[in-house]
Amino acid sequence: MPFIKLQFKPGVNRDQTAYSNEGGWYACDKIRFRSGYPEKLGGWTKSAPDAFSGYCRQMWNWVTTYADDILALGTDTKVYLELAGVYSDITPFDTALAGSNTFAVTNTFALVTVTTTTALPSWVVTGEPVQVAGFAVALGGIPITELNGVHTVTVTGTNSFTFTTTTAATSTTSVSGSGYTVQAEIAPGNAIATYGYGWGAGTWSRGSWGTGSSTPIDYPQRDWFFDNFDNDLVMNIRNGAPYWWRRGTSSSGPDISTHAITLQAYATAEGFSPNAVPVQVMQIMVSQQDRHLIAFGAVPFGSTNPDDFDPMLIRWADQDTPGDWTPSQTNTAGDLRISRGSRIVRALPTRQEILVWTDTNLYTLQFLGTTDVFSLQEYADNVSIMSPRAVASAASITYWMGQDKFYAYTGRVETLPCTLRDHVFNNINLNQSDQVICGTNEQWNEIWWFYPTANSDYNDAYVVYNHLERIWYYGTLGRTAWLDTPIRHWPQAANTEGGATSGYLYSHENGLDADGDPMESYIQSSDFDLDDGDNFMLTRRILPDLNFASSTASSPEVTLELRHRNFPGAALQTEDEDNARVIQTTVGEYTEQVFIRARARQMALKVISDGLGVQWQLGAPRLDARQDGRR
Repeated sequence: MPFIKLQFKPGVNRDQTAYSNEGGWYACDKIRFRSGYPEKLGGWTKSAPDAFSGYCRQMWNWVTTYADDILALGTDTKVYLELAGVYSDITPFDTALAGSNTFAVTNTFALVTVTTTTALPSWVVTGEPVQVAGFAVALGGIPITELNGVHTVTVTGTNSFTFTTTTAATSTTSVSGSGYTVQAEIAPGNAIATYGYGWGAGTWSRGSWGTGSSTPIDYPQRDWFFDNFDNDLVMNIRNGAPYWWRRGTSSSGPDISTHAITLQAYATAEGFSPNAVPVQVMQIMVSQQDRHLIAFGAVPFGSTNPDDFDPMLIRWADQDTPGDWTPSQTNTAGDLRISRGSRIVRALPTRQEILVWTDTNLYTLQFLGTTDVFSLQEYADNVSIMSPRAVASAASITYWMGQDKFYAYTGRVETLPCTLRDHVFNNINLNQSDQVICGTNEQWNEIWWFYPTANSDYNDAYVVYNHLERIWYYGTLGRTAWLDTPIRHWPQAANTEGGATSGYLYSHENGLDADGDPMESYIQSSDFDLDDGDNFMLTRRILPDLNFASSTASSPEVTLELRHRNFPGAALQTEDEDNARVIQTTVGEYTEQVFIRARARQMALKVISDGLGVQWQLGAPRLDARQDGRR
């Protein structure tokens, strides 16, 4: 009998049974397809040796006019700038602690002891920064420049801390007063979404006195949005305050120890009214083509009360003047309101327009350059998006994950055919849907989505759409943020293991292994048979077809496994019940053929890899098989 060529159609299909998907692939992990053939994913290594605090939910990469390659990371606890592998904390400071603060120094000691009227926030611990201001004269011989500024503190009590100075005091003295201010960084947010049944959450006078609400209260995870205006960074907490970080004008490098300030403070410094700045926004963005700073979801003009937040309001500052939010006849500042939906979920700039998703509709925002400044058009209704970060654009097409399907915007909204739809949406933790992230891997024409499976509170799985070959594949991997940046050699990803307090930044497609550890990958075919399974087939040989060309291991190899069963409803077996021989073999770079013996109605091929420095691509192996009767 002639050999059977095992050549399966590209992509993985889990929306059909393994038996009905004959001629295709059924299961996989950490593989991709290239020109129709499966191969192992590229590896990853740490981009920076140190860990960052918390769960990174957003990254942004830009190069300044001074050639600084800066990567911003926003976590539930901090905002960092990564430059040349070093993290700098630029987390904004909160309002000053109320009350009269006392600063004391002792002769010959370069140590300042601070006692505050108001108790220090719980997140201020030893090693954290605190900003001190208000000194107009030296304290005990310690200069003003060493007193005012950001200090790393040693907490000594609920109301006290110390910090060191360069200059030692020349006398023992102290000062007190409300003019000497202490500011801690803004409070950390939630690492993941939580739900509670608090007091007073329900309708007034409903239910028995002393009972909690029956309606759960959503405490969302902390998300950040970033963009850059020229060399500076603009950012905001989702449904929170907007901030500004100045790069400065030093040609020797940025002062990345400078903490971000509120957008109100930036407006004041630029000579504009801080009261016109929206104090709470859903997302802030720079429209790069027309250089407007735009807030999607905002407190309306004339209010500085966060309680007046309108989740459907769009506001923008004057063109090329991000500090001026006061509309007038001589500038382009203004606003408009979306009518359909209950909240804006995400805005994403594309080449000619800004796409704006509400919880029910998709809109396009376009710059007009007239007195109306912007036009807003509804493009599609009954369109959902899973999370604010579940969308990305590649090759002039925008892709996103909805609540129960995948979409593509090509000038019109299309439902994206998906062979893994049930696999994804029947096994996703919707309580943690805000964790879903999307990113591109343009080198491989891929769109990636990371999501939490039903039994996980953290991202632990991914699904990939290859938009060039129009196929899908999936796997297990936890990533909290992803950025495919053309500035750096490799896509950047962040991850913090579930329940941990710190994580790392990784360069993907860098090497062959999982940060120095073996990467376990596999792909398994759907069932194949002879004569539609009317007869058993007896297999005697496999002629492998594998390419190990990119491997760094001296003797790269994979495991080939031939699984078999006699009925579609039976479990796949890895050993023949007649002779108890395991149908599993190791295949190396120079393996010509493997002699086996297996008998069944249906069989499935599996390729497994778990070695260091191994890279493989599967071609079209051949199987020596013949009919072997009906019984």
